[in-house]
Amino acid sequence: MDGEAKRNNELQSLLEAINSTELILDSLSFSSTTISALARSPIRGEKEVMLITENFVVEVLSFTKTVILEIKKIRSIASEVLKVAQVVLDAAIKLCRAYSQATKWDSYGININRNEGSKDDKMVDYRSHVISITVCTIENLYELGIFAASGGSLASVLNVSWKGVVSLLQLGKGVLAEKIVVGDIILTLVSLAIESLKSASQALSTTLQETLAISEAKRTFLPIKFYLINAVRISSEFPCEAINIHKEITRCVLLISSLGIYFSKDMHLRAASEALAEFLEPTSFLLLHTLLNSAEIKPESKFLIMDWLFEDEIESDSVKLQNNVNTAAKSTSLDSLFTVDSDAIPRTKALIPGRVIVFLYLLKTSTVLREEMVLGISRKLECLLNILTHEDVYSSILGLQIPVLCSFVANPGVVWQPMLSSVLHALKTFIIVASSSDPAWMEVETFLYENLFHPHFLCVEIVTELWGFIMRHAETDMVNCILNRLFLFLKTIATSEPALTPNSALRKMSRPICVLLTYAPPAIVDHVYNSALSDNASFLSYVVYLALLMEGFPLDSLSDKIKSLATQKIVTAFYGFMETNSCELGLNISPGSGSSTLPGLPVYALSSALRCSHIKNSVLIDDQKTLKVPKFMLSVIHGYKSATETVRDHYARLLGMTLDIISNMKHLFGLDEFEKVILELHNLFASGSTDADAFLYQCKPSLASFMAGLSHMEMAEGEGSALFSAVWELYHVILRERHWAFIHLAISSFGYFAARTSCTQLWRFVPCDAALSYGTNTGNETNEDRFMSELKGFLEKEVALNEFTLSEEQLSLLDKEGMALKKLSELLNTIPQVSVSETMEINAESCVNKKKRKLPGGICEGMELLQSGLKVMRNALCRADSVELRDEISTQLSCLEDVISRLIGLSDNV
Repeated sequence: MDGEAKRNNELQSLLEAINSTELILDSLSFSSTTISALARSPIRGEKEVMLITENFVVEVLSFTKTVILEIKKIRSIASEVLKVAQVVLDAAIKLCRAYSQATKWDSYGININRNEGSKDDKMVDYRSHVISITVCTIENLYELGIFAASGGSLASVLNVSWKGVVSLLQLGKGVLAEKIVVGDIILTLVSLAIESLKSASQALSTTLQETLAISEAKRTFLPIKFYLINAVRISSEFPCEAINIHKEITRCVLLISSLGIYFSKDMHLRAASEALAEFLEPTSFLLLHTLLNSAEIKPESKFLIMDWLFEDEIESDSVKLQNNVNTAAKSTSLDSLFTVDSDAIPRTKALIPGRVIVFLYLLKTSTVLREEMVLGISRKLECLLNILTHEDVYSSILGLQIPVLCSFVANPGVVWQPMLSSVLHALKTFIIVASSSDPAWMEVETFLYENLFHPHFLCVEIVTELWGFIMRHAETDMVNCILNRLFLFLKTIATSEPALTPNSALRKMSRPICVLLTYAPPAIVDHVYNSALSDNASFLSYVVYLALLMEGFPLDSLSDKIKSLATQKIVTAFYGFMETNSCELGLNISPGSGSSTLPGLPVYALSSALRCSHIKNSVLIDDQKTLKVPKFMLSVIHGYKSATETVRDHYARLLGMTLDIISNMKHLFGLDEFEKVILELHNLFASGSTDADAFLYQCKPSLASFMAGLSHMEMAEGEGSALFSAVWELYHVILRERHWAFIHLAISSFGYFAARTSCTQLWRFVPCDAALSYGTNTGNETNEDRFMSELKGFLEKEVALNEFTLSEEQLSLLDKEGMALKKLSELLNTIPQVSVSETMEINAESCVNKKKRKLPGGICEGMELLQSGLKVMRNALCRADSVELRDEISTQLSCLEDVISRLIGLSDNV
């Protein structure tokens, strides 16, 4: 009896289960049919009827949600249940839409208190009824959308749920914002996008495929785009609610942009970077755009977002990079990108590449932004330069190509271009936009003027390029105004000694002026030359004349007549100076008048013009006068050897400039007298004292250029030839230099020489301890094959591909270089700026004899000791084996030298 009862109970349970599954499907089908009927004929009945309808819809939605949440418990009919459940959800959305079309969304009317017997009571109740049903539907769809985000067979539910939430929120914007926390919905969508982005990125970065297909990358990113699109649609309707979660929105945008840079560094993942640029970045930028360009959001709130995105101070990994030379270029790990908390965004370095991309987007889209945003962006341009000097960004700017979406071309799509090109293009676009707004243009103009002296060379190059862009497209009056301002400042800071110092303020100011003049029409260049360069009778004109020529004043941009006169003037002055000093070189370096304060001005002028290719070699050929050039060179060498320590620096500079001039006079290399010049140079540079001579050390770049020209000489080979021995020993001198800049100059010189010389014993020219023979890991072991490999690479450079992709090792070296330059720029920024206490007089006599403040004798004595100590340190530094140590200490000594020179200028007694 007990066994039979047990069997009956089991049978009954089975029948109930069968009946329940059928009941679920029947209930859902009935519900969908009923709701569809209600949607076709919205009811305007009594309060009780409306309440019954509302309760019915609420219960149906609750039941449908429960069924979907527990779908795993009814696996046998899961697919059928999901299909019917989607029909119910779709019917509920249509019902809300039909009800909304049948009534007026008047949020104020709903909240108005009316008398009990009013004719409008039923209409008021109907509105409340519609709002209650709509809010309930949105809440249920919202919960289902979160649940369906787990994926699997719920993709269709995910699509219906979130699209329903968006469409219903768009129905009654003003009313629903009071009933639903819209910000939470947007935050959920953004959070789901970030989580999906993390999962997709991890899956792509660990793929075993050799090369990722862009179609596969887009398919992986599809859920993220879905969430972002819905977030954009809601944010555009509710910007005031979206602004409250701007931290998470900006975090999402920065993550997508940073991942694009991260993936672009790996050849196997370039498709992922391209997919991000084409598929996700535009939508993420649009999400940010809804906040920054909304008329409903106050400008103060927009500026708050800008401050949040672009903080001036960013953490740096300088210590880590300094201790680890082989730091991988892709040092930021994938996990570290997603572990950044939204509150840490302003100062974290993990997302800094993304900040650059976002800033470029704002610059490029400034054409459609409101005027207050254009002004806000113009105030953040300084921050952009600070970001670009960060070591991680620096390596990407110089060595990385990024995908850029081009929408305004015949064939829209993604193109790869250098990151630096993208930065310049975006800035130029913004300059055009800002020029139509007076407040924004004032900010841009101030930014450009102030950063002409930026301590980081990359920023100076960018600012100079922007000035050139303005010069090419601005009106003539504006061009003249810019040049007049720059020249006024140039004359204010002009002094004699800084004209010969590459990093002096005078030289820094002269360079952008020369660059700008290359874009100016000949009439303006003529005007500048006639007003600032032609009259070199005054002391100030000598200074400006030399500084501009040394920085490449564009003589080629002058009109033909003035160019001919200017060129002839430089060449004639050089030959005149050469003839006067061909027997014995005597430089009057003591304070005096006129050009005596600039010893060797004609040599500097001609050397600078030749270096910039503004004077052709044919202009220099004068058979009678060129025969005296070797003799003049010998007098310079002898003058250097016999010079005292206090003036040797001037002779060394003159020696370097003379070497540069001779390097451009190829016809001299066949003269018999030229052999004496080479032997004297050999005695000077290869005598063993060069490393201990800091002044002579600065002549080695010019020596490398000079040595390349020796390929045009015919020389007897063999041990007995003094000339041949002198040449290859001089090459030993420059090929041993281990500073990276000298290495490049040396290999360029020797490559040119080896490709053109008639010498067959080239092995003699390469010392066993050549810098490029050392291994890159330890720097202690030499390998001749490595040197030959580098030389071969140089010789084959002319046929190399124009496109290039840097390896991780090369990007790592750029990281390290960026760190060193960042430290240098920070150091230079800490040096107190000495204001000009007196305006420099144009008159030479008043300028030279200007009264200076007297310092106590003890201070003067101390300054002399500092000068002597600085020379000792520089001589010792030349013998240092460590290139890193030499670079670091040299930077500090340069700063110390600058401070000492400023102090010396305070007194005549020093």
